[in-house]
Amino acid sequence: MRIPVIRGVIERRILVNFRVDPAALAAVLPQPLRPKLVAGYGIGGICLIRLREIRPRLVPKAFGVRSENAAHRIAVQWPGGGEGVFVPRRDTSSRLNSLAGGRLFPGVHHLSRFTVEETLTDYTVGIRDSSGALLLEVRAAAANELPSSSVFGSMDAASAFFQAGSVGFSPSREANVLDGLELRTTSWHMEPLVVSHVSSGYFEDAARFPPGSVAFDSAFLMRQIEHEWHSHQPLYCGEERRAA
Repeated sequence: MRIPVIRGVIERRILVNFRVDPAALAAVLPQPLRPKLVAGYGIGGICLIRLREIRPRLVPKAFGVRSENAAHRIAVQWPGGGEGVFVPRRDTSSRLNSLAGGRLFPGVHHLSRFTVEETLTDYTVGIRDSSGALLLEVRAAAANELPSSSVFGSMDAASAFFQAGSVGFSPSREANVLDGLELRTTSWHMEPLVVSHVSSGYFEDAARFPPGSVAFDSAFLMRQIEHEWHSHQPLYCGEERRAA
């Protein structure tokens, strides 16, 4: 799926991350994706991103749109040395994004209800699906350093890890095809957050991730980042596609 270059501003991006048993992650990944490991752990997480001035590159910013969005992510690698993230689910507050997702824009986007409360230092985000079921809830605040238990060890290591994951693949409306999308930013700066509460229906699903296979690791904040979204070639993961 080829789209025009989309430009805008990341007004606020929260990355909440979990250490996950690699075998549990591998079981939910489509082939040929495999978990990208840090200190022997796979990394799963949630990206909560508010975008503004989103529009095709040649369109004036006055015509851009603003939306709250969320993506459940798993850090992955694929044959040929590629790395990025697999996004099993995307949610958006924008009806336009929901209608265009998987049709005019890569990746299916579920129309969901976002509840956001934030100050300069505190952030609370909740997401419910179209039926009203709670999908996700996060409460976080500004911090000065990483948790001592984090697998990343330093902010520099964490920053490099997430900056390398600029390509995302997510399920399309066509069976056995993953839509690709690449994020390109004009700058990159992350700040640590301390999380007082996090609940994710996806990562807490015992049928998907056995008890004890997932643990909170860290959280980060990005603000006011100019960026562009670029098409990326799709990834074929069906048996017929792999055999072709």
